[in-house]
Amino acid sequence: MRRAAIFQQAVLAGTLEEIAGGRWRFRYEAGYAGKPVSLTMPVAPTDYEFERFPPVFEGLLPEGEQLEAMLRRCKIDRQDFFRQLVTVGEDGVGALTVWEL
Repeated sequence: MRRAAIFQQAVLAGTLEEIAGGRWRFRYEAGYAGKPVSLTMPVAPTDYEFERFPPVFEGLLPEGEQLEAMLRRCKIDRQDFFRQLVTVGEDGVGALTVWEL
């Protein structure tokens, strides 16, 4: 099982983890009271489960030439969105940062 810590403006917001069947789950940290990581996932004591890699995190990934360069340089499979996410984790666009656990 692969896991990553998701930070919102340098504050630990929650954990993203791969679960059985290629599905994904995001869970906010207990007591987290900051901004949500996505408008589609309000801060709540619930699990958000996805059939495929969550769009909010896929949206943080590079595209075009930057993606191609990262895939070649780091030898990452084009379909491995998790590996791509943790590779760009601290250098992402916006307020979210990601650390692999």
